[in-house]
Amino acid sequence: MTEKVEAAQTEFEKAWGDARYTRAELPPVDVNRILQERYVSEEPVVLTRAMLWDMEVRKAGNPGAFIPYVVKEGTASAWVPGQAGGELGDEFVRQSQQRLWLEPEQYGLVLEEVWLDHERQVVTFLGRARFSDAQGDPLTADTGQPLFHVQHGVAGTDESPTNTWRIVLLTDEPDERIVQVFDGMAESPWLPGFVENYVRDVLGIGLSRRDV
Repeated sequence: MTEKVEAAQTEFEKAWGDARYTRAELPPVDVNRILQERYVSEEPVVLTRAMLWDMEVRKAGNPGAFIPYVVKEGTASAWVPGQAGGELGDEFVRQSQQRLWLEPEQYGLVLEEVWLDHERQVVTFLGRARFSDAQGDPLTADTGQPLFHVQHGVAGTDESPTNTWRIVLLTDEPDERIVQVFDGMAESPWLPGFVENYVRDVLGIGLSRRDV
């Protein structure tokens, strides 16, 4: 872990512990159990911890491909600050038009610094109010909702991996309306959409939901 990645995680934890902010953590998702119980696949599929981490790395750099139900089509891009092209590496930034938490029919520009920790298998996203695009032109995040930080990760064993997720919104005081949105997400019987998309689009295995 680099010092910058460690500093990003420290910033996330400091925000997580701030009583003013709105935070939520989803229960770890036992991906293989849910795959077996809730889905029909065209061929047997078992996800390892390494595969889940591969998904998280891909998703971090290309959110439009993995969370199209959140990101407006054609609006996502990622780059290393000061570089117009090339490999992203483990420290980069991204922009996308994303659905607002409390007004999902509306989109707003979200700016994020992204930090990959391969050792812990955690991706830290830090929301920013502004930074420059790959050409050096200024970008300003939408003000229709508070800035937020997110951590996606992988836990469990290689044979029984789990997907983890938590968020903290930089509010003036905890907002129960937003918490209710995440409570609804936690009640879903399905895999997160990005896991479904990884199986279908990266592994090339057809997947459909069973009738519940």
